[in-house]
Amino acid sequence: MTRWIRFFIVLIVGIGLGVLYGRVVNPVEYVNTTTESLRSDYKTDYVLMVAEVYQTDQDLRWAMNRLALLGCETPQACVETALDFAVQSGYAAPDLSLIEDLNFALGGNE
Repeated sequence: MTRWIRFFIVLIVGIGLGVLYGRVVNPVEYVNTTTESLRSDYKTDYVLMVAEVYQTDQDLRWAMNRLALLGCETPQACVETALDFAVQSGYAAPDLSLIEDLNFALGGNE
């Protein structure tokens, strides 16, 4: 056998064993995960997505229900926290505007 054939056989066997281990022997198990457990950057992205939907359909009740899934005291607190993080992280101006509009609709300051 040439070196290249042995190399590809070993490569294929290694990939196969890795997939077998990851899928059968020791698969990842997510237990009791909620949106509350998201990191700050993902929570901010979630709020941004809610703000994008709110801009389209103007359904404040829907937006409040979705924001309640983040586990903040109030939906407005979630939006304010996300807005602070977005400003500090340098989000684009149109994204900041969407979050600010949602914050204003919830009764916050612009």
